[in-house]
Amino acid sequence: MPSARPTRALAGAPIAYCRDVDTETSLPTCYRHPDRETRLSCSSCGRPTCVDCVRSAAVGQKCLECAAPDSRARVITAEQIRGSARAGAPVAMAILGVCVGLFVLGFAVPGVGETLFLNGAQSNAAVAGGQWYRLFTSAFLHADLTHVLFNMWALYVFGPPLERQAGSVPFAALYVSSALAGGAAYFLLGGDGFAVGASGAIFGLFGAWIAASLRTRHTLAGRASLRQLLTLLAINLALPLVFPRIAWQAHAGGLVAGFLIAMAWGRLDRQHGEPVVARALVAAVVGAVALAAVLLL
Repeated sequence: MPSARPTRALAGAPIAYCRDVDTETSLPTCYRHPDRETRLSCSSCGRPTCVDCVRSAAVGQKCLECAAPDSRARVITAEQIRGSARAGAPVAMAILGVCVGLFVLGFAVPGVGETLFLNGAQSNAAVAGGQWYRLFTSAFLHADLTHVLFNMWALYVFGPPLERQAGSVPFAALYVSSALAGGAAYFLLGGDGFAVGASGAIFGLFGAWIAASLRTRHTLAGRASLRQLLTLLAINLALPLVFPRIAWQAHAGGLVAGFLIAMAWGRLDRQHGEPVVARALVAAVVGAVALAAVLLL
């Protein structure tokens, strides 16, 4: 509120009072509505805006022009969000389709399932006899509905994001190498066993995501992701205690392979930017080592 103060009294004159006048009481007006005074302004361009011409932003508030999407922005529909899990991941979706297709074919057509198992499942005795390809083919066969559903669910959740980040060729190399490493571990530690399933390759995806989360564990999102992955991993590693027929050796082999590959990828990314070819080569080397262990031992 303006203050009043007396002026210096003149000789014999009564004391007069005057009032201070604030010469800066006028407010700026909205850039779109000149008749509206406002105390608001755009946090980007600084123009004064009224309440009808301002939009809330992630930081501060913006005028209508600054809040409008630029040429790099695009509208994403709900259908696109639902389909994003499949977009940009042809290898993961192809593997999923092959595994489900073979399971349905073996279940629906008499004799096909038995033929597939006899010729493609990992029989350690057959592998020892030279049929090393069973380390790979067994990763596309599944024993029952629960088996195929769990593995394909895990592939659907963890596969596409990893493929989009690493590239389709490196992802394919990681998946195959993890399957080979899982099969090699089962061959070396499983006695005269007989196994089918993509679990070795799926655990390779777990290992890759754990490696990625370890690199970002100093962030809130990285720590949350690591906790979730370790919880899921602990549950899966405990399943063989409840279901003795689970080939834990394949799980462990695939997990180690995927972890080592992704850790090597992290070093390559820091040194060379986007080394897609180098990623594929690193993953292929791990698979080759696993296969060599089977052939030479």
